[in-house]
Amino acid sequence: MAAVNGSGATETGYGEWEELVGAALLGTERRRGSPTALLDAAAVQTVRRRAGLRPAEAGPRPEPAPRDPRPAPPEPARRRLAQLLADRTGPGSGGGRRGAAPDLTELLPQWLAAAVRHGYRAPAELVPALLDTARARTDLRPLALALAGARGLWLARLNPDWRFALRGGAGRAGELPEAEDRAGRERLWQEGLFAERVALLGAVRAHEAAAATQLLSTTWATERAEDRLMFLDSLRVGLSEEDEPFLEAALGDRSRNVRATAAELLSALPGSALAGRMAERALACVGPQGVTPPVECDAAMLQDGVVKRPPAGRGERAWWLGQLVEAAPLSCWRERFGGLGPAEIVALPVAEGDSWREELHAAWCRAAVRQRDAPWAKALLGAASAPPATAPGTASLAERAKLLSILPDGERAEWVAQFVRAHGLSEAFQLLGVCAVPWAGALGRAVVDALDAAREAGSYPWSFSGVMGLAERCLDPAQACHLESLTAASDGPPDASPGAAAYWSEAFQRLAATLRLRATMLAELAPSPDPRP
Repeated sequence: MAAVNGSGATETGYGEWEELVGAALLGTERRRGSPTALLDAAAVQTVRRRAGLRPAEAGPRPEPAPRDPRPAPPEPARRRLAQLLADRTGPGSGGGRRGAAPDLTELLPQWLAAAVRHGYRAPAELVPALLDTARARTDLRPLALALAGARGLWLARLNPDWRFALRGGAGRAGELPEAEDRAGRERLWQEGLFAERVALLGAVRAHEAAAATQLLSTTWATERAEDRLMFLDSLRVGLSEEDEPFLEAALGDRSRNVRATAAELLSALPGSALAGRMAERALACVGPQGVTPPVECDAAMLQDGVVKRPPAGRGERAWWLGQLVEAAPLSCWRERFGGLGPAEIVALPVAEGDSWREELHAAWCRAAVRQRDAPWAKALLGAASAPPATAPGTASLAERAKLLSILPDGERAEWVAQFVRAHGLSEAFQLLGVCAVPWAGALGRAVVDALDAAREAGSYPWSFSGVMGLAERCLDPAQACHLESLTAASDGPPDASPGAAAYWSEAFQRLAATLRLRATMLAELAPSPDPRP
């Protein structure tokens, strides 16, 4: 038998392999005859080389997966999840006509969200498929990782394809130290993976907000800039005056993005020192007499997070004005304008012209969103029935959607329902996207009525495909019974688009089928009643 060299291949086999490589490079006619003979010889040598390999030393056995105390979902729900995970492409992935069958890929996020609300864990046998799906769809990662829990992160350490899970902030049921275990918390904070540290910071903050910033302070100076930014961003949840000292110190951070985020968070605290400094500057620029933007961006403004250089197309003074106003507490304007409320202040003319008015109102819109001030948001939105171009705050639908997100669910749904009734669905997509799910009551009826009106008017049906898809995911399943009369094809007006009637019928059939499937899916996830008396 030939001797085995250090690489594991036989000496004789190594020489013959080199001869085969030479034949492939120089041409088979000069060395080996036909190409088939060369390939046959290469196959034989491959087997010989592999047979000569020395067995590798077995690696250490992985530790068992941590126990997840959460219950698994009921058996019908487990079968449904397997079906949803198996149908990753969906009927509409080919870009052609979707047909009347529900799109299962659009139902998976709702299944995951409902399962997390019920406190379930992912069935163990489906965790790999769930991680594969989350790898392909980043929008599913927070829910998928929360459901996969400790077992999902355990598997992610064993498969490089799932390493994304180790950078996420998913819930880690059963692994985090107890609130009273300070030593365990400190050890995990010092030694844990990034995902573990993010989860720990969130858990500590939920239990004791001040302890979270204290924990963060112990390693802040040695963290990477991108990690400091993500840790800082996690303080948005439960932000309070107790965070001010830490955030004030972060204003001097060496990273511009960290400084900007710290300034933004401080401006969301109306009682903070930074908010007071910004209010003083903003009040000097805006008042009943008009608007006088700042003439320079001094060192103190830079220290407080004001960005000096404006984006392309923006003037410096307007850029600085907007930053000052959006960071000032909205409560400061009532006294400045003689006791007027938000709606009255917004309605006032601006003496210097519409250019400053647009900058001022846009900054107030950003402040209302940042400070989550519902009265100011309502004032800047104006009446839903009014033309969007005449809105007191902004005509931008994206900005109006942000303002709507501040309102309570009921008020938000009613405002959007009025908008849909007044303007139809063509401009309502972004506004509908911020409404609480399911769309019930007036909002659900307004959407169905608007879709029916578009069909009756002979509108180009494909232009409503986005809203129809959103309706499939968001309409109250109880609306299915109101759609039966719309599923039959109708002739429509004479000038309707060719094929429009069939498309509308098919789309309404799919909508009704999807709503019924959603109702069944949610019923399957309901916990079984306790048999004990």
